[in-house]
Amino acid sequence: MSSSRTADQETVRKVNQSLVLGLIRSYAPISRADLASETGLNRSTVSSIVTRLIEEGLVMETELLDSKVGRPGIALDLNPAGGAVIGMEIGVGFLSTIVTDFSSRTLWQDWCEEDTTLPQDEVIKRAEAKIEQALDVVNAHGLRPLGIGLGVPGIVDVHKGELLIAPNLGWKNVPIKSMWNDRFRIPVLVDNEANLAALGEYYFGVARYVDHFIFLSANVGLGGGIIVKGELFQGGNGFAGEIGHIHRDPNGEQCRCGRKGCWETQVGPIAVIRRVRKMLETQNNNAVMKLCSGNLDALTFGMILDAARQKDPLCLKAVEDIAINLGTGIVDLAHILDPELVVIGGAFSAAKDIIEPIITNIFLTEALPPSRENLQIVFSEHGTDAPVFGAIAVVLDNIIREPV
Repeated sequence: MSSSRTADQETVRKVNQSLVLGLIRSYAPISRADLASETGLNRSTVSSIVTRLIEEGLVMETELLDSKVGRPGIALDLNPAGGAVIGMEIGVGFLSTIVTDFSSRTLWQDWCEEDTTLPQDEVIKRAEAKIEQALDVVNAHGLRPLGIGLGVPGIVDVHKGELLIAPNLGWKNVPIKSMWNDRFRIPVLVDNEANLAALGEYYFGVARYVDHFIFLSANVGLGGGIIVKGELFQGGNGFAGEIGHIHRDPNGEQCRCGRKGCWETQVGPIAVIRRVRKMLETQNNNAVMKLCSGNLDALTFGMILDAARQKDPLCLKAVEDIAINLGTGIVDLAHILDPELVVIGGAFSAAKDIIEPIITNIFLTEALPPSRENLQIVFSEHGTDAPVFGAIAVVLDNIIREPV
């Protein structure tokens, strides 16, 4: 047998194994017969693949499944003991970490404030300490570590695992994947936090099984993740999804990317805070000054939301203006990309009660009829945790493509 034919057979085997494992992940509990039906593979091939996955500890047999025809089939599911996955987000001002088993059951989760204005090396050192803590949890459960997924707020070369630029952190050209591969000796996958948040909602949240949707998230800047045909759309060079830097106003606020009037300067927590401070230059507002004890540098998005809910006119207008800018931008995206769903997440989730009616009204008023009739706008199920769940998902995706 020629080496090329052997290689072709190995490729087919891996593709079939990936297909079967992916279906078990998505639809478990599922029988061998249903796997054969869904994949189009013959039953003996499916049985052989399943046997191999069970031997590798990735799949297990569970209870019997009722069948409309014939005897009940033995159900298959992912094996929780197959290993553990670590997900992390290095955000602006925080570190978020999660550990799950192979069935995605959460074993440990941690969120802590972090001064990300410190030197880059110091922040990375603190993130590594959290990874070490997560690995201790993995070891305590007697599991093998399968990989680390990391979300960061910037443009990432996903192939190299290098953070090219993160304006809101002030970082450039950070080869995180190679650094952590060398340190932890397990696979490391790095991507933009909004991309991972989209995956988190696709696999574990409100966008489950929706094949075409856009995820929008604002924490400091505005990030976007685009799912097309059930997969993350990354563009020709892997940099797609920088929705926050769509140019909306050439005379607008200065963006940290260097341009003026990017969409993220009009929406999100920082935009709200900036707007309130600017309004206070010409208006007196004792309620706002009391909230921040007279120190506008200490004013937070949460404070403004609290005041808006108390019908403070200045704060309510600032939040409503953000909702208007968000809504008109969503209309533009709907016309360009024709998604089935738009998921709003991050800090926007905390303002849902105020911004949702405004966004809905703008969409129903301004969107073209096909979009109005077919698109849903919903809020993230996992809120600010969506990126770390997506970090878990990207590692599992990698394993399913090529099981360990």
